[in-house]
Amino acid sequence: MATDVKVPVLGESITEATVGEWLKQPGDAVDADEPIASLETDKVALEVPAPEAGTLSEHLVAVGDTVEVGAIIAKIEAGSGAAASSAKAAPAPAAAKAEPAADASSITLSPAVRRLVLEYGVDPSKIKGTGKDGRLTKDDVEQYVKTGAEAPLVEKGTAKGAEVPTTAPAAGGTRNEERVRMTRLRQTVAKRLKEAQDTAALLTTFNDVDMTAVMETRSKYKELFAKKHGVKLGFMGFFAKAACLALKDVPSVNAQIDGDEIVYHDYVDISVAVSAPNGLVVPVIRNAEAMSFADVENTIGDFGKRAKDGTLTMADMKGGTFTISNGGVFGSLMSTPIINPPQSAVLGLHRIEQRPVVMPDGSIEARPMMYLALSYDHRLIDGREAVTFLVRIKEAIEDPTRLLIDL
Repeated sequence: MATDVKVPVLGESITEATVGEWLKQPGDAVDADEPIASLETDKVALEVPAPEAGTLSEHLVAVGDTVEVGAIIAKIEAGSGAAASSAKAAPAPAAAKAEPAADASSITLSPAVRRLVLEYGVDPSKIKGTGKDGRLTKDDVEQYVKTGAEAPLVEKGTAKGAEVPTTAPAAGGTRNEERVRMTRLRQTVAKRLKEAQDTAALLTTFNDVDMTAVMETRSKYKELFAKKHGVKLGFMGFFAKAACLALKDVPSVNAQIDGDEIVYHDYVDISVAVSAPNGLVVPVIRNAEAMSFADVENTIGDFGKRAKDGTLTMADMKGGTFTISNGGVFGSLMSTPIINPPQSAVLGLHRIEQRPVVMPDGSIEARPMMYLALSYDHRLIDGREAVTFLVRIKEAIEDPTRLLIDL
């Protein structure tokens, strides 16, 4: 008897998703709770598990189709014991094993492994899988890259947008093009950012900050901090705590407009912009005002890892009263970040570089300086408040003692 594979509950207010990838093909043996498909929602990618062990008999939807919660997307023929073992031992369907090795899309890859393959530009058919049934794991791909295997040149332009290894282009170059469907996440990011520009009265104000004190503090205590808390002392902990202090002094920056009302928050939920393989995501550090440096750093480290693995959940990204975006990790000198509605402001951090600074005594010194940018909704936040907020951040970073005594 066939068992239906249904789209699971996707999260609050999320009613549909797009089929991003089939991880199992018809004829494949599956275990209970083994992922068989990957779905893309407006915020995250998630996997659909098999409801029971057996053999996947058919796909009822195709990659790219939009499916609603509860929709039947596949069927599994139940089987256990010898039947299941026989199914697992059976040769893979001809369509799954007869594909040319150059077609990377013919190999069943998990979303996390596929992202690594595309990121490194390697041919998955050349990597030996050590996972279940010979499937590739993230460690397999990373070990392959570490051994010095050269990534092949790729030609883009297949019907599915897959990258296909090929030989070097002939002299004179090629004129290949690639047309790839936008993921639901990228579509949602694009829509929300455009809505922010269309709805809010966006304005950006700048300041710069001398990072000397923070860098000296990190250098002095990083080993003790790591030994005690099991995490590195990074810059984000300082800026998150500085933001909490500044938001307390300038509450409108932590507020939002709801119709003709202003909603003020007595807590600070900081959305941290994290780069994921499928686009920008903003998981939330909740009640950051009550957290220690170690708590903040541990939380951010966990977000970064799970963003790369594709395991962030809807709950991780729900809410948020203020956002911090660190373009400095990519080398950005200055930018004008866009707010994350319904929030009213976003703090942009940038790269640290040595610049000549005139000191109070008139001397000139090379100092590690960073530009800060605060983009804000001018409908709610006045210029005076925005400037005051950035000054509070600057003061706390240049004199971290303020973070301890709440000044």
